[in-house]
Amino acid sequence: MNADKRRQIFQRLQAANPHPTTELNYSSEFELLVAVLLSAQATDVGVNKATDKLFPLANTPATILALGQEGLESHISSIGLYRSKAKHLLETCRILIERHAAAVPQTRAALEALPGVGRKTANVLLNTLFGQPTIAVDTHIFRIANRIGLAPGKTVDEVEQKLLKVVPREFMHDAHHWLILHGRYVCKARKPECGRCIIADLCEFKAKQF
Repeated sequence: MNADKRRQIFQRLQAANPHPTTELNYSSEFELLVAVLLSAQATDVGVNKATDKLFPLANTPATILALGQEGLESHISSIGLYRSKAKHLLETCRILIERHAAAVPQTRAALEALPGVGRKTANVLLNTLFGQPTIAVDTHIFRIANRIGLAPGKTVDEVEQKLLKVVPREFMHDAHHWLILHGRYVCKARKPECGRCIIADLCEFKAKQF
């Protein structure tokens, strides 16, 4: 895919949704950290249902730590892998209190040192909370980047590095939100809805479905 096509794709996505953001519910930096940590292999809708009940009771490192393993599990048991996620979250809360004055750190190294926080999670936090031009490649973005020819790659890391090179600078901050939403609601995994896709004429997917 050439640079002009890429630019047109993001121009159209921006025109349709000028201010995209995560669909996870949060009202503080720490709440977003919790939500993203819980979202691995889970839907945003499922995470929101759990955190909508959890956050009114505990939404700081200290208050979540006070719940303990069983207490925290009882609030997030509807989410997949909830036991290991509860363990990681509690340890993350301890580290935040001990090393970061209970605040969410603003560097990749510090974020990735937190249990349960990998590169993708760190990218989401760096972008959404701190405005850094990162791209968190999830299953939707990986699929779209390969399917439409935007940034083909065999691995998540390869796709991320390609996107960082080819996405025009002015669209970098919002790029991963646009691509995630496009993959979630239009360019779906099993049956892409090409007939209502605003970038269908720019897309290089050979098996378009109209």
